[in-house]
Amino acid sequence: MAEPPDRDQQTEAATPKRRQDATRDGDVLVSRELATALMMLAGAGWLMLAGKWLVGASADMLQKGLSVGQESIRAVDFSARLTHLLTPLALPFAGLLLASLVAAIAGPALLGSLGWRAKAMEPKGSRLNPLAGVKRMFGLHGAIELIKALAKTAVLGGVGWWLIDRELDILLSLAVADPASAAARLGSSLASVLLALTAAMALFALIDVPLQIFQRNRRLRMSREQVKEELRQSEGAPELKAAQTARQQAILSQSARKAMGEASVVLTNPRHFAVALRYMPGKDAAPLVLARGRDEVALAMRQLAFDRAVPMLEYPSLTRAIYFTTRAGQAIPEDLYQAVAVILAFVFRLDSELAAQIQPPVVDVPRSQRFDVHGQRIED
Repeated sequence: MAEPPDRDQQTEAATPKRRQDATRDGDVLVSRELATALMMLAGAGWLMLAGKWLVGASADMLQKGLSVGQESIRAVDFSARLTHLLTPLALPFAGLLLASLVAAIAGPALLGSLGWRAKAMEPKGSRLNPLAGVKRMFGLHGAIELIKALAKTAVLGGVGWWLIDRELDILLSLAVADPASAAARLGSSLASVLLALTAAMALFALIDVPLQIFQRNRRLRMSREQVKEELRQSEGAPELKAAQTARQQAILSQSARKAMGEASVVLTNPRHFAVALRYMPGKDAAPLVLARGRDEVALAMRQLAFDRAVPMLEYPSLTRAIYFTTRAGQAIPEDLYQAVAVILAFVFRLDSELAAQIQPPVVDVPRSQRFDVHGQRIED
């Protein structure tokens, strides 16, 4: 097995295939700071919208729990009473759980990393390697994570201390205030603290996401040899492609290659069949089939048409109809005149380069001239 290249040799950006393979293996873009910020935002938003609801449900539960009558003493059913007391709190906490779940899903979704990847769950021996763990701890990644942790502790601790110091006198005065007003004031102060901490965490997320993108791009960089090897695997080696092109050219006869130089248009199906047509006003009474082929011959005709800038258009039904009813050197059948005339008019109005960029016209092939890939007529 080839050894992975050194970091110094990984100078090329990752190819799309490299990124897809990494994603399939579980190497996705992850930002803990973004996830934490979204969770805090969900909690703060829920507290502002449903905080009074939760406080009211808690007060109601406390009132009912402390109210004990004679009937409750005579027939005690602890499970039923507990269910009766906790039921009003179920909906507020269910809303908080739902908001947290949405926030947990939103983080990976925003980074394009949402999805289940079974291969990432497979056990890997490298994760149990103590040397690899030490390298992660004391390497560049570990240093960055340490700096981030210290910065978060300093900033979030500083923001929290500043808010508590600002509200300290008010919070102390709540000890002698009315319980209802004290609870409302405490909830307002708590919401302010959460929003401030969320804003600070969002600032960290804005810094961390680009940093994670940079680290992942650096981790997925490739050497030039890796890029070349991937190109060989995906598209074939250049020498193999050249040999294939030479073989396709050899399949065509000399007369067919010469005829392709006179072609007005090549119709394809799109790869298995090809017919080259010529129509020269004043010389041809009807469109003439110069060459026709299927499979490798069709591919050779396509390559030759591309090299000579002959317009190529995909018309599967019409191409099969001409292929199975006409030989090279013969005019097309009369019932196909109209369909071919529409295509030739389109090609003559536009040069070959422009014709490939504009949607070609729709043509109708007569039912009697409709064939499948095996040359059998298609019965409607």
